[in-house]
Amino acid sequence: MGPVEMRKITCETLLIPPDPNNWSPYPNVWGEVLGLIGQCAWFEVYDVAEALYSALAAKDADLAQRFVDGINRVLRREGIGYEMQQGLIAFRGHEVFSKATTEAVSVLAETGRMRAASEIEEALQDISRRPQPDITGAIQHAFAALEATARDVTGKSNPTLGQLVPELNLPRPLDTALEKLWGYASDRARHIREGQAVDVAEAELLVSIAGAVCTFLARSAAS
Repeated sequence: MGPVEMRKITCETLLIPPDPNNWSPYPNVWGEVLGLIGQCAWFEVYDVAEALYSALAAKDADLAQRFVDGINRVLRREGIGYEMQQGLIAFRGHEVFSKATTEAVSVLAETGRMRAASEIEEALQDISRRPQPDITGAIQHAFAALEATARDVTGKSNPTLGQLVPELNLPRPLDTALEKLWGYASDRARHIREGQAVDVAEAELLVSIAGAVCTFLARSAAS
C-alpha cells in the first residue's frame, strides 16, 4: 500500500482533509500520514489500524495477516492490553482473562448455548470500547451469560442466578462463593451508588470468573 492510499484511508478515518499541497508520495505524502497518526488521540490510532487492515484484507489475506502480526507484536512489546483479532482491536487483558473468555465463548457455542456465548462476546466488546471501556456493561453481560448458562443446565427459565446456585451441584464452598460473587457483581454493576467506581482490573477479574464458571457448568452438563 502506497502513501497516497494510506493517506486517503487515514484522512477518511480521522475526518481530516488531505493536504492539497502534498503531491509527491515520498517524502511529502508519507510524512503527512506519519504526522496525522502521530498527532491524533491514542484510540484513533486503533481506528486507523482497523481501517488499514480492512483495506489490506480486501487485497491480500497474507499481507493483512502480516499487518495483524506486526500490530500485535508492538502492542505486546509496549505492554498494552489490547490485541487485533480478525481486524478489530479488542481488550486482551492478562493471560487468565484471555483464556477464560475465549474458552467460554467456544465451549458455550459448541454446546448450543448461543445466548450465553453472545453475552460473553458483548462483555468483551464493552470492556474494549474506546476511549472509555463500558466497565459496568461488561460485568452485566458476563453475569447475564452465567445466569443464562445456569438456567439452561437446570432447566429453569425464571429464577435468578442467586436462586439457582443451590441447584448447580457446585462443590462447597464454591457454591457459597458464587452466590456472594453474584451479589457483589449486582451491587457493583447493576445497583450502582453515587461515588462508587469500578476499575478495569476489577471488571477483568469478574468477567474472567464468570467465563470460567460458564465453561465449567457447560462441560459438567455435557459429561
